[in-house]
Amino acid sequence: MDPLGAPSQFVDVDTLPSWGDSCEDELNTCDTAAETLQEDTVRSPFPYNKDISAKVILWKGDVALLNCTAIVNTSNESLTDKNPVSESIFMLAGPDLKEDLQKLKGCRTGEAKLTKGFNLAARFIIHTVGPKYKSRYRTAAESSLYSCYRNVLQLAKEQSVSSVGFCVINSAKRGYPLEDATHIALRTVRRFLEIHGESIEKVVFAVSELEEATYQKLLPLYFPRSLKEERRSLPYLPTDIGNAEGEPVVPERQIRISEKPGAPEDSHEEEAEGLGVDLSFIGSHAFARMEGDIDKQRRLILQGQLSEAALQKQHQRNYNRWLCQARSEDLSDIASLKALYQTGVDNCGRTVMVVVGRNIPVTLIDMDKALLYFIHVMDHIAVKEYVLVYFHTLTSEYNHLDSDFLKKLYDVVDVKYKRNLKAVYFVHPTFRSKVSTWFFTTFSVSGLKDKIHHVDSLHQLFAAISPEQIDFPPFVLEYDARVRSARSSPSPGV
Repeated sequence: MDPLGAPSQFVDVDTLPSWGDSCEDELNTCDTAAETLQEDTVRSPFPYNKDISAKVILWKGDVALLNCTAIVNTSNESLTDKNPVSESIFMLAGPDLKEDLQKLKGCRTGEAKLTKGFNLAARFIIHTVGPKYKSRYRTAAESSLYSCYRNVLQLAKEQSVSSVGFCVINSAKRGYPLEDATHIALRTVRRFLEIHGESIEKVVFAVSELEEATYQKLLPLYFPRSLKEERRSLPYLPTDIGNAEGEPVVPERQIRISEKPGAPEDSHEEEAEGLGVDLSFIGSHAFARMEGDIDKQRRLILQGQLSEAALQKQHQRNYNRWLCQARSEDLSDIASLKALYQTGVDNCGRTVMVVVGRNIPVTLIDMDKALLYFIHVMDHIAVKEYVLVYFHTLTSEYNHLDSDFLKKLYDVVDVKYKRNLKAVYFVHPTFRSKVSTWFFTTFSVSGLKDKIHHVDSLHQLFAAISPEQIDFPPFVLEYDARVRSARSSPSPGV
């Protein structure tokens, strides 16, 4: 107990400023115009919500000192972990806490269990166990960390807890990258408050000095404090923003439902009806929602009816709609093809993106969704310099991307894609593909020809990108070895 008249070491959460109140004057400068947003303005999947932001507090300090209904302790499965958060909680709570923990008989990774707060200012302590992080098992770690935050909040709701003080659950000892973990923490809390906000009044993120900068950087993405900050943060959201509850989306676990249940996939009757077919469904089609005919807009420029600045603004609005659509649509079927993925860096330190031609069944997939997936993956990559490695290895006529699709892709993407693309390595090209590439870069698009490098063997590719920096499909390695062996073998009769 504190001596009579001595100030308490505990901090009342009601005295702490909320995240929504911080920098309010600066953020709302020039925001009067933002209040009159047009209907077609692209909104973040985590839109500005004053009431939700007012519930969130970012506080640099020891979570054990918070005077709130419950605080969170991060521990191991036997609940005996010695980390700075746990040690502070045990020291201030007193010896009764250890006795109470023994009754719980441990806690599995991702679970949450409740004890009294004893000598703490907090009434309860919610104990949870974060995952050990290994890059090979990243998906499992993400799901477990999500479960920690979700189960803590669910338990708080069940116990009618009005305020929760979170420590950073992913302890440094367990090796979870801080920024990756912070994305999961913030989006999980955001989604929970959207659905169950009436049950919790305050959520405090208690952070150390090292953790504060990361939380300051990422909080605006999930809890924008104004419409202006929402728009400014939208381009920096990661590719994976989870499902409606913030849970990481695992494509292999999803159940695919056809767009027109019960309708035969091959309906010749509809084809025969021609223009008489009901086309009311077209409005929901990805391309139908997009603005702009690039050729028409350029013609208007030549006619003096549309300025270059207006065209750029129109193009940016068009691209933002594509991006918003890409982030809201289920693209797991395209992702499962593994035709586009990020690998290491080239010899200049630029991000390397790989495209596997053989994995693109052009005649079998929805190419509109393929375009959405490309934007979904590439938007945050293209903000910095990057290179593309395209494996043309063993492709057939069913894998060749149509020039019209490539032209559409080139016209739709943001200017940063073209500016920051520094090289395209076309691996194992055929004579036909070389000719097609020449025609496309000469007559369809400008500024791309000098960036194309035809690479006949992986050995040539390694001059620009170290082999340790690329994840190769096995068939590419096998094909390259077979070709090199054939070239080095002496011909018969020699």
